Amino acid sequence: MDECPHGPHTVFTMHLHLGWVTKYWKPVLAGDVGLRVRELIREICGQQDVQIIKGHVSKDHVHLLVSLPPQMTISRLVRRLKGKTAYKMLQEFPHLKRQFWERHLWARGYFSCSSGNVTDDVVARYIEDQGKGDEDFRVEGN
Repeated sequence: MDECPHGPHTVFTMHLHLGWVTKYWKPVLAGDVGLRVRELIREICGQQDVQIIKGHVSKDHVHLLVSLPPQMTISRLVRRLKGKTAYKMLQEFPHLKRQFWERHLWARGYFSCSSGNVTDDVVARYIEDQGKGDEDFRVEGN
């Protein structure tokens, strides 16, 4: 992270801590479901030129520390992450469809904080500590 990402006319470094939970905090993101959510998050972020610095998928919530390009809004990114993962997960895992009616896998809303108030290392350590004993569900950047 010594060199800032750049576009044709921009140089930027915008780091955000994002978090969201499953509806009713149901602990359904375990095993294959958690692994698939992790894959989908990586895929969606890659398509949007969003770099995952650190991440963690717990049984009932997701934490990400990401670097956004300047043209990407936070709300658009979270809407894509939650919308596309919910759609795919409910299609691929029938048991989730029975638990979450009306295509709502995720609770409304999300947490977002720029890492300007604390250092990136503090946020990364916080996310890393979320998964003690839960190594199978880490979402790591490239």
